[in-house]
Amino acid sequence: METHPPQRVLKQVVNYKNLHFYQKSDVLYQLTCIFCQRFLPLCGDRTVDQMVQAARSCKQNIVEGSEDGATSSETEIKLINVARSSNDELREDYEDYIKKHNLTLWEPGHKRFKPMQEYTRQHNALEDYLPYAEKWLSEEFANICLTLCYQVDAMMNRYLKRLEKQFVEQGGIKERMYAARTGYRKQQDEKMKNFEAENASLKADADHWKAKYYDLRARALNAYNKQQEEIKRLRSKLEEE
Repeated sequence: METHPPQRVLKQVVNYKNLHFYQKSDVLYQLTCIFCQRFLPLCGDRTVDQMVQAARSCKQNIVEGSEDGATSSETEIKLINVARSSNDELREDYEDYIKKHNLTLWEPGHKRFKPMQEYTRQHNALEDYLPYAEKWLSEEFANICLTLCYQVDAMMNRYLKRLEKQFVEQGGIKERMYAARTGYRKQQDEKMKNFEAENASLKADADHWKAKYYDLRARALNAYNKQQEEIKRLRSKLEEE
C-alpha cells in the first residue's frame, strides 16, 4: 500500500545561532557597547542609548523572528524587517559620527578598505574582534562597525527574499494546516479504497472456493449413492444364488 509522508504544519526553521547575519549582529552589538564606552560621553548624550538600543534591537528581532517563524512566516518576515530598520539606524549613527568628527570614511579605493572588508566577512565571532577593540582609534572602530552594518543588511536582505519565496510557495500556517488536513483525508480515502478493493478480491476468492466445495460435495454424494446402489445390487444377487 502506497503511503505519503505527512504534511508539516509547523515550518522547519533554521537555528538563529547558525545564521551568519545573527552572529555578526551579536558582534556588532557588543562592539557598539565598547565603542560608546570609549568614544562617547556616558552622560548627557542620547546617542549612546540610541546606538546601543538599535544594535540590540537588530539582534533581538532576528532571534524573535526566527523563533516565531515556525508558526508564522508573516511574523518572521515582519521582525526581520524590523531588525533591518534597527541596523539601518545604527549604520546612520556610525556615519554621522564619522562626519561629525571629521574622520575618513573607508570606501572602495581606500588602502584599508579591502583588508577590513575581507576580515569582517570571514569573522563572525566576538573573540576575533576583542583583542583589537581597546586598541582601535575611533576612525578604525567606526569603519569596522559600519562595514559590519552593511554586511548584516545585505545578508538579511538575501534571507528575506528566501523567506518571501518560501511563503509564496508554501503559504502560512493556515495554508499548511489546510494542506495537512487535506493530505490526511486523502490518505484515509486511499486506504479505504484499497481496503474495499482487497475485500472484494477476498469475497471473489471465497465465492470461487465455495462453488468448488459445493461441486465436490455434489460429486461425492453422487459417488456415494452409486456405491450404495451397487452394494445393494450385489447383496441382492448373492441372496438369489
